[in-house]
Amino acid sequence: PSRTVRYPAAGTDNATVSLHLLGLNGSRTDVDWDHEFFPYIASVNWTTAGLVMHVQSRDQRGTMTLQVDEITGETVVLDHDYDDAWVELVPGTPRLLNDGTLVAAAERDGARRLLVSGEPVTPPDLQVRSVLSATPDAITFTANAIDDATSLHVWRRHADGRLVALTDEPGVHWMTEGDSTTVVRSASMDEPGATVTVSSAKDTTPAHTIGSFAEAPLVAPNVQFFRTDETGLSVALLLPHDHATTYGGGRLPVLLDPYGGPHALRVQRANNAFVASQWFADQGFAVVVTDGRGTPGRGSEWERAVSGDLATVPLNDQIEALQFVATQISHLDLRRVAIRGWSFGGYLAALAVLRRPDVFHTAIAGAPVTEWRLYDTHYTERDLGDPNTQSEQYDASSLLPLASDLQRPLLLIHGLADDNVVAAHTLQLSAALLAAGRTHEVLPLVGVTHMTPQEQVAENLLLHQLDFLRRSLPSPM
Repeated sequence: PSRTVRYPAAGTDNATVSLHLLGLNGSRTDVDWDHEFFPYIASVNWTTAGLVMHVQSRDQRGTMTLQVDEITGETVVLDHDYDDAWVELVPGTPRLLNDGTLVAAAERDGARRLLVSGEPVTPPDLQVRSVLSATPDAITFTANAIDDATSLHVWRRHADGRLVALTDEPGVHWMTEGDSTTVVRSASMDEPGATVTVSSAKDTTPAHTIGSFAEAPLVAPNVQFFRTDETGLSVALLLPHDHATTYGGGRLPVLLDPYGGPHALRVQRANNAFVASQWFADQGFAVVVTDGRGTPGRGSEWERAVSGDLATVPLNDQIEALQFVATQISHLDLRRVAIRGWSFGGYLAALAVLRRPDVFHTAIAGAPVTEWRLYDTHYTERDLGDPNTQSEQYDASSLLPLASDLQRPLLLIHGLADDNVVAAHTLQLSAALLAAGRTHEVLPLVGVTHMTPQEQVAENLLLHQLDFLRRSLPSPM
């Protein structure tokens, strides 16, 4: 028999969530708040100053920070926030300090800023991404310059108002603190993987570097970074290492390799971020990776550019990046342009050949969202609203109505055990394409979930994609 999976598709009922205080003596106290208006429990944090919970409305435009009475389960509102688009949930917040001070992060003056007792304490040119630790003496958090999300740094805000950057080398940095011990993880373009160092305030010896036994990648990224003139998009270009010798420095077919959607970045100054892209580049492609509007780190207006429409802006930004890089580097053959992606990137790849066959000549869509009504509540409703009342926004972002427009080769790949983007997405698009008489290819992956951690599957999947690109792209002219 088939297995039933309780998947909360957009516009359908969510699971009912409750919170309880369980005593060691077997007692149980229910925590009381407005479940109907704030059905999402975003976080629960039990501190020496009390138990704090953060709840969010179904439309994600409102949140409340509540302090819970540990005896009665009753709640008191400490703070609330509202945004016409959505309130972003920031990892590590809210926090209630030992002295009763509330630490949060919210959109203020066009940027996500650190708030102490409701007042912004970071400048609007800094985008706060997470709070790592907080005491009455200092708050440690990650942030990036609002005009550059390619690096992520660790910052500290002292009680006297001083703001100090604890990392400054280009890269992606993280910190964990406990008592007098500090652990810093740093990834950069200089070497693969990450460097993890441990230091102690009680020890005067230099920081200790933890040895890494991770496998070294077989390729070394050959990356150039760009910023487009029109929108200020962050773009990475990867060329083959032997471009001058093997390809005579001539024009190369182009492969766009984006994610391009909310919550994730691809253009990071971290070596491992480009390993797969470089592998494709070394097979004879100029690979372009772009973080368009809607991706994190670039401010409120940037992230909200996709509100109500997940298709138009992300696709336009990929085209802008492609055309910009072609004006900077003469090696791109715009008569042979492919695009590949996974998850939101798979959606973007299929969208590209369906909407803009004048630009894109072939596409590989891995685990693509094809109909947003089939994706989950919290992710989808943030951007597109409730499909029961805002169906036009879902229709405008769906791939299914575009099936008859397919003119280019399209390979759809999907794990049949995918419990995130369920396989029905690819099956419905394939059915629509077949009904419209549009030739396409489907590669089902038996026993594979949303990603492909199996070594043999991952390796052969890369080779299969390479074969598809080589046989489906136009011949050089």
